[in-house]
Amino acid sequence: MRCAVLGSPVRHSLSPVLHRAAYAALGLSDWSYEAIECDESGLGGLLKEPWAGLSLTMPLKRVALTLVDTCSELALNVGGVNTVLFRDGRPHGDNTDVYGIVTALTEAGIRTPSSVLVLGGGATAASALAAVAQLGADRVTLAVRTPARVGETATVGERFGLSVTVRPLAGLRELLTADLVISTLPGDGADPYAEMIARSGSAVFDVIYAPWPTVLGAAVQRADGTVVGGFPMLLHQAVRQVELMTGRTDVPVEAMRAAGEAELARTT
Repeated sequence: MRCAVLGSPVRHSLSPVLHRAAYAALGLSDWSYEAIECDESGLGGLLKEPWAGLSLTMPLKRVALTLVDTCSELALNVGGVNTVLFRDGRPHGDNTDVYGIVTALTEAGIRTPSSVLVLGGGATAASALAAVAQLGADRVTLAVRTPARVGETATVGERFGLSVTVRPLAGLRELLTADLVISTLPGDGADPYAEMIARSGSAVFDVIYAPWPTVLGAAVQRADGTVVGGFPMLLHQAVRQVELMTGRTDVPVEAMRAAGEAELARTT
């Protein structure tokens, strides 16, 4: 059975390590998982090949909605597909990012944030909005560089019953009153705000998993705050993907965690 992660760039992806560790522990010797470089123009062609399942990363999560034959309600409401399953050869879109975020936060003891500040407004931010709604949040502020461009993501929050306010990232200092800060900013985007966020006392979830700790993660650690990195999210969304793709309910979470942590230690 053939599976893969698609995206661009995808060379750095930890997904092959996680999925292969699961297959090994489950005794699925006839299952394979690879990383394939793929941009938006190439996704349609790859969806026509014989797969057991696909993981999608940037920049494919939104365009996949238009290419799959059917889609889960969650993926439709989030506006992003990160998992493709094949039913009688037809691609079905789903979203495990929300599950990954919810599980990562609850695992760290962050269970009922009433107010949340999300930095960034892309596909991961949309999944974060759905996740915190599941955890019981009712108010979310989106802090972004260009507020006029995040109407679609703000609408996602409203679909999940959240009161969403959009503010410019430049005014972040005045927004740091939330129970939880989630940074979905890529690369070093959160670095200029790290000390400011750490001093706020808010719990922090930074979706970046390598290198870890990020500048933001290290600042929160120095302040003795609660901080969650991106690896637990990646791990748990992969666990859910393995469940969906293989049909197994005994997915070896700890074996996958150990394999992922070992690979991160080797490469960072």
